[in-house]
Amino acid sequence: MSAIKRLLIANRGEIATRVARAAGELGIETVLAASAADADSVAATTADRAVVIGPGPSRSSYLRPELIVHAAQATGCDAVHPGFGFLSERASFAELCESEGLTFVGPTANSIRAVGDKLGARALAKTAGVPMASGSGEVRTVDEAREIADGIGYPVITKASAGGGGRGMMVIDEPADLAESYERAATEAREAFGDGRLYLERFLPRARHIEVQVIGDGRGTVLHVGERDCSVQRRHQKMVEEAPAAILDETTRARVHAAAVSLLEPIEYRNAGTVEFLFDEASGDFFFMEVNARLQVEHPVSECVYDVDLVKMQLAVAGGYGLPVGQPDLRPRGHAVEVRILAEDPARGFAPSPGRITRWDPPAGPGVRLDSAVRAGSMVPPYYDSMIAKLIVAGTDRPDALRRLSTALADFSVEGISTNIPLLRRIVADAAYAENTVTTRWLDARAADLTSQEGQA
Repeated sequence: MSAIKRLLIANRGEIATRVARAAGELGIETVLAASAADADSVAATTADRAVVIGPGPSRSSYLRPELIVHAAQATGCDAVHPGFGFLSERASFAELCESEGLTFVGPTANSIRAVGDKLGARALAKTAGVPMASGSGEVRTVDEAREIADGIGYPVITKASAGGGGRGMMVIDEPADLAESYERAATEAREAFGDGRLYLERFLPRARHIEVQVIGDGRGTVLHVGERDCSVQRRHQKMVEEAPAAILDETTRARVHAAAVSLLEPIEYRNAGTVEFLFDEASGDFFFMEVNARLQVEHPVSECVYDVDLVKMQLAVAGGYGLPVGQPDLRPRGHAVEVRILAEDPARGFAPSPGRITRWDPPAGPGVRLDSAVRAGSMVPPYYDSMIAKLIVAGTDRPDALRRLSTALADFSVEGISTNIPLLRRIVADAAYAENTVTTRWLDARAADLTSQEGQA
């Protein structure tokens, strides 16, 4: 039921596999644009066809807009799904696709521009009356940063205007650390996004990371698909995500949902996106952080709780069918938790662990879902992000979901490479996580102890 007939998937790994399966269930043919290193991947065999767009030892294969558009046209595709990461939030890529007669399965270029620049998104939030933490505009020098930080009050955090994913983010606890941290953050932002612009925000030491899943029809209607708690992070990189956010009361939950929708309705936002907030448990206040104008890694927990398929909804909107449901149809049931399975060795400083998987024995059972990019015999290349799968477990409530997750992690066996599964077992078993008292800084504070326990196991 889609105007899209053949879809080029411009991504790799588990998200490429996920998109191929959803599109296939809608009767849409799929073509995977793959690097040589991914030519024999699970994603390549899941799609109806795969085309090699570049060599293996580089991320650049997935970062060449003209090459991807050419691949789509050469294979007779009429649409492109960017997944997440890579080109998914590049407005110029969305614009190029549309100018070449290809449907871009994502927000419009104008929407990406409106929210993709974090400073622009803060201005949009201010106009919409969405609460924000004290912060600045663009900071150009260390001296300017010092003056602003003195005005905001320590601790502060640097953020990159052009991107997210933890790049360019440095927590500065006291004035003596500002100069070095500012320079490191600017360098990291330049290297990651080609744009070193930074701004400062007041840092909340005991904050929770709460985000709202949204999807819009591009005509002014924006729906929310609930919220997620993504507070278990290592160096600002999410590791465990769950829905709903059990820390919120119903009044605050409704206010957070309304804030996310009110931010994006005025720009007639189209397709999937996430509005991210910090929640200060002590005061009960929440503050806008940023918008991710794409599908998020952690979207499956929202799917499990709301019984929807967000990729199919993306394709319906992109195909011109509009939103298949209304807000009253979106009712949460139960609780879901997702953990990211990484090809890394936490006991060795989270060093990447590429290589061939000799055993892949994932868990199964009621409420267990695995979004995977690998199988036994798969080669994990050293050139890309280390995430190889996502384990999602749903239950009737949070304690039930955590019991099922604990069992699933205990049953998960991988050989041939190192993974973070033993660390995830420790996290889920930790009293602070079980009692839901973690903050965004909790895992960084506990990582050394949890990994040493892992080594003794």
